[in-house]
Amino acid sequence: MSFERIREKLNILADAAKYDVSCSSSGSTRTNKNKGLGDTGTGICHTYTEDGRCVSLLKILMTNYCIFDCAYCVTRKSNDIKRAAFKIQEVVDLTINFYRRNYIEGLFLSSGIFKSADYTMERLIAVAKKLRLEENFNGYIHLKSIPGASDELMREAGLYADRLSVNIEIPTISGLKLLAPDKKHEDFVKPMLKVKNEIIQYKAEKKIIKSTPIYAPAGQSTQMIVGATGESDKDIMYTANHFYKNYNMKRVYYSGYVPVIEDSRLPALGSQVPMLRENRLYQTDWLLRFYGFSVNEILNDVNPNLDIDVDPKLGWALRNMNEFPIDVNTASPKMLARIPGLGMYSVSKIVKARKFRRLNWYHLKKIGVALNRAQYFMICDANEWHHKDLQPAQIKGLILQNSKGKFRSSYSAQLSLFN
Repeated sequence: MSFERIREKLNILADAAKYDVSCSSSGSTRTNKNKGLGDTGTGICHTYTEDGRCVSLLKILMTNYCIFDCAYCVTRKSNDIKRAAFKIQEVVDLTINFYRRNYIEGLFLSSGIFKSADYTMERLIAVAKKLRLEENFNGYIHLKSIPGASDELMREAGLYADRLSVNIEIPTISGLKLLAPDKKHEDFVKPMLKVKNEIIQYKAEKKIIKSTPIYAPAGQSTQMIVGATGESDKDIMYTANHFYKNYNMKRVYYSGYVPVIEDSRLPALGSQVPMLRENRLYQTDWLLRFYGFSVNEILNDVNPNLDIDVDPKLGWALRNMNEFPIDVNTASPKMLARIPGLGMYSVSKIVKARKFRRLNWYHLKKIGVALNRAQYFMICDANEWHHKDLQPAQIKGLILQNSKGKFRSSYSAQLSLFN
């Protein structure tokens, strides 16, 4: 096939893949062997690695043909768009050629569902298999798990891919029935459960037999569309928490709905979900995973949605002023982590430093604590809480004034911190 035709396919199918954001940190350590091509380090994504390097993936769909007519999807079968499909070898050749030119460090491959879930999944696996076995490619590979694919195919996929992911798309079952009536909730969770069980089984076998291959070393992730239906932030985070706990997800991603199709079931064209809402959801996700918060502390029936003006930890603190002030010289690490302005790195430095002396405001500033927020919620060597007479609304106003718009920084800039 001519170069022009391949380039046309690439333009169509790379553009169609842009709505999928769940392709960040891999966590895989696949090393080069037998003079193969490529090497997967400690983290890779389409923007930043864990050590701060900017890298990229070839992020494409196998095809944008689809047998389903999901209201929120630009590739829905009833949508009048230009269609294209790659052959298996074409994807393999593109990946190898881009890698050798140092354009990419791995492949993110998804697809519309054509013919059937199993047929589509077989083609995705065939690409990964050819790259691993025929091209001796050791770079990062992320495959989309096709909802409804058989257990046998999911098992095979994890032997060649670094990470697998299946997007649950809509946070609630009722929302899925409304916008994607052809799909079933169990078709999404079945491959997730299979991947979870295979990871556990392979890890157990590797303890006994060292030559056992590592199954999906970077685990699995999923993605939810935010704002296509009327779910609250509470509904979204309870769903995310369910998948973290029951399916051992590495990451849950939140993608604000972008209106691209006129449909009475969807928000009107032009009513795009604010990026700052995505940002707040990611920050809440971070608090649940690393700061010891539970969903009902941050979001509940009284406060079902996040405050756009302030980050969720500050929002929690303003609603729970009875928990403060916290003495940085005596508080547990768990309580220190609840002080707005203190990240886990700052908490670690405080715990280490206070072994040698009582800390005062000067020491905290040298450590790097964001005192423009933290000062309202803690005491140190002075032991006097200078802000005890301030009301939560006054503290919020002072912090917003001092921050000079930092709380409204762009989603893309802040999200890089989470990858």
